[in-house]
Amino acid sequence: MAFGDLLEQVGATGRFQVLHVTLLCLPILMMASHNLLQNFVAAVPPHYCSEHRNLSQSQLSPEEVQLITVPLDKSGKPERCQRYIVPQWHLLAKNRTSNPEEEENTDSGVNVDLQGCTDGWSYNMTEMTSTIISDWHLVCDLRPLKQMAQTIYMGGVLVGSIVFGSLSDKYGRRILLLISNLLMAVGGTCTAFSTSFSLFCLFRFICGMALSGLVLNSFSLIVEWIPTSVRTVVGTGTGYCYTIGQLILAAIAYFIRDWRRLTLAVGLPFYVSFLYSWWFLESARWLVLKNKPEQALKNLKSVARINGRSEEGNKIDLEMLQESMKKELSCSQGSYSMLDLFRTPTMRTMTICLSAVWLSTSFAYYGLAMDLQKFGVDIYLIQVIFGAVDIPAKVVITLSMSFAGRRPSQCAALIMAGIAILLNLVVPYEKQTARTCLAVVGKGCLAASFNCCYLYAGELFPTVIRQSGMGWVSMMARIGAMVAPMVLLLGDYIPWLPGLIYGGAPILSGVAAIFLPETLGVPLPDTIQDVEDRVWHIGGKENNVHNVVRTETRIQEEKCTCIQNNFFYYQMQGIWEELQNVTKKGNSILARYPG
Repeated sequence: MAFGDLLEQVGATGRFQVLHVTLLCLPILMMASHNLLQNFVAAVPPHYCSEHRNLSQSQLSPEEVQLITVPLDKSGKPERCQRYIVPQWHLLAKNRTSNPEEEENTDSGVNVDLQGCTDGWSYNMTEMTSTIISDWHLVCDLRPLKQMAQTIYMGGVLVGSIVFGSLSDKYGRRILLLISNLLMAVGGTCTAFSTSFSLFCLFRFICGMALSGLVLNSFSLIVEWIPTSVRTVVGTGTGYCYTIGQLILAAIAYFIRDWRRLTLAVGLPFYVSFLYSWWFLESARWLVLKNKPEQALKNLKSVARINGRSEEGNKIDLEMLQESMKKELSCSQGSYSMLDLFRTPTMRTMTICLSAVWLSTSFAYYGLAMDLQKFGVDIYLIQVIFGAVDIPAKVVITLSMSFAGRRPSQCAALIMAGIAILLNLVVPYEKQTARTCLAVVGKGCLAASFNCCYLYAGELFPTVIRQSGMGWVSMMARIGAMVAPMVLLLGDYIPWLPGLIYGGAPILSGVAAIFLPETLGVPLPDTIQDVEDRVWHIGGKENNVHNVVRTETRIQEEKCTCIQNNFFYYQMQGIWEELQNVTKKGNSILARYPG
């Protein structure tokens, strides 16, 4: 009897699973609010240098003060970072007269030397009541600090994935989920009340760490308490929670225009999730692997009681439980490290190509998603569009992966995203509709690429180092997200360079993905030697049949990875079901040709 059979015995899809999955998915709705929060709390309002101090008591209107204080740039808009050294009083007369000769005469001998904004800045706050930009004057020379804040947050996500990933395997999913919820709630609250930019960055870093803990432990608890048959559906639904979260962020930000209140609004719900997280049961699989079978048995009986199957639950004893976990226990005995990803030629090539795919996908995704103001469209509207496009994009890529294969789907998504981003470089800024449409296409393709690379990487890495492999490529994605905001700063020197980098990276990685093997309908590898020896492009009927016959054994052995694979495990269940169907066909072929 396998552990899945025990789960069926206590109720695999009963009241407990419905409530368990629903409560774990609720915080995921707010995760996008933290990842993309800076689009709103760090929106840059129109600004220009404040007037000279000796003009503060003048009877001039604000328009007249601006006229004699701030010069115009080439596009006829007020300069953002420079003002006249002395007020240009002659411009008032020039503005009031219609005599060209007089205007020409007033230009002679005028001092037009400029200086920085020594008296601060004035902001046009018609769209927002306040942002961190206006509160701490993160403009002009301090403009790079805006991008640095997002980089620090993504750095927290990277550190959190390393810290909480290892702690989760050691201390359990439930306790780390509780800590993550509390950290997110407290970090969000402290961010809202930050009195300086340094404190803001510190608390955002903490929120980034907490977000990683939430993701890792939520997905682990989801997949370890539901049966194989529903993991694909549940996994897809969980992924859409993040998509819906992008729409929720746009709605909240539209009604709350103050950055402190907005930050508080997306942080407070985690106090609620912290309170109800005490109800969650620790993973029985993890408890058995950590030599705590008594607690695992107690949890299984609690699930049986909630699902109304107490009698069936009482039939389970310690011997049955330990027998069901034999394969998982044997799989946990292996000793492998990330170095094994690079020891052999095929694994090395595969790891490098997958690293490029993950890094460029995340890099270009956040490069687009974190710079909404450049499109010249209402940022609330474009946030809704950017979030909504993920829905059809994920549907299309799922169908493509099922029929065309993983490799062509991954390559096409990346190359199409890169082309859409590059085309935006040649579209004039005035054509906002065309620029927005291209950006939406690029964003959708990158969302599809994310959806594909999670499944594709899980199928490519062998069982014995799949967790290490997924950890490695996830780290590459975090690095890409960290670097993306800083590339925007290059636009101050060469305006078209960020777009070229954001568009070129996916195209190059799309080409690199061509060198990855196809995995559609191919058995999952168990060992590194399987990867090195596998014939990826099976040429004849005989080879196809023999690979099909070996599939059932591989499927059974693959079950030992359910503890190792955490959040991406559910995405492989559809492949298992597909392989089981192919196995039946292979058996029928062998029956026809017994020789």
